[in-house]
Amino acid sequence: MHYITEDTKSNMYKMVSRSLEPKPAHVCGPRCLGPLTFHREAVGALVSLSQGARRADRTEDNFRHGLVFSSRPVQPQERVCLRVERCGLNWCGAMRIGFTTVPPIARDLPSLAIPDLTDTPGHWAAPVPEMCCLAGSELEFWVSYGGTLYFRNANGRQHKLLEGVDLSWPLWAMIDVYGQTCSVLLLGSEKKYFLCNRKSCPAPQRHSSCSAHQRHASPNVDKYVNVKQICDDSHDRYPLPCPASKQTSNCESVEDCAVCMSQKACISLRCGHQCLCLQCATRVIQEFGTCPLCRQNINN
Repeated sequence: MHYITEDTKSNMYKMVSRSLEPKPAHVCGPRCLGPLTFHREAVGALVSLSQGARRADRTEDNFRHGLVFSSRPVQPQERVCLRVERCGLNWCGAMRIGFTTVPPIARDLPSLAIPDLTDTPGHWAAPVPEMCCLAGSELEFWVSYGGTLYFRNANGRQHKLLEGVDLSWPLWAMIDVYGQTCSVLLLGSEKKYFLCNRKSCPAPQRHSSCSAHQRHASPNVDKYVNVKQICDDSHDRYPLPCPASKQTSNCESVEDCAVCMSQKACISLRCGHQCLCLQCATRVIQEFGTCPLCRQNINN
């Protein structure tokens, strides 16, 4: 555990004062949390930002130098929502998420959040399991009022990652686009209150909430896949292989959808993998066009 000295706090206070910009006026009402993007200046050496600084891409030929930060401090219980846009097959491990009390500024960043930043005071980060970071996966993470870092993936399960986050100073969200995670899209943030919810603004268009996949099937889905409902609930669960260690074979199936991990995999793709539920199959076909297991093109 790292402790912040008074001198360090004094220097951090000066950095906070310089880095916090006046909040722009909003017309969306009192439920607005303010705009939320990635910080445009504090980015890793191999990161490029696009889509209004909401998408962060890291080159696939390296697994590090993927650090990005939120453009403003986030509040306790403000849930930062992300979607994994692209994964690489040549690395193991996935993105790291966390928070920092050190204001993001234009400077040379270290190559890794863990351990380069977490070994210094004011940084807390933890890895997200690879199974929760497949292309198309959505998740949200936040710090509680007790200083505990949590994340929730599409199946709705809440996972505790670490404790001891210092809430006495402003906190910026920190994401390390690491390993097999090559691209993430910042979907916004939301803070739940007893009588209402507050969200970041402007709210980007999203296909679903971070906690559930509620999409409508496309009438053209049968053109690309063969629908087969799994009726036997007693089948053994097949673990997904590590992309860097071995390749999947045709005609392999998994019990849970490889994207949302909450519905049964009832869709057989043209490559032979039965790995998607009906809702996620529509989106994978429309947005990615490749099998999430073998990356074979399924649109041709």
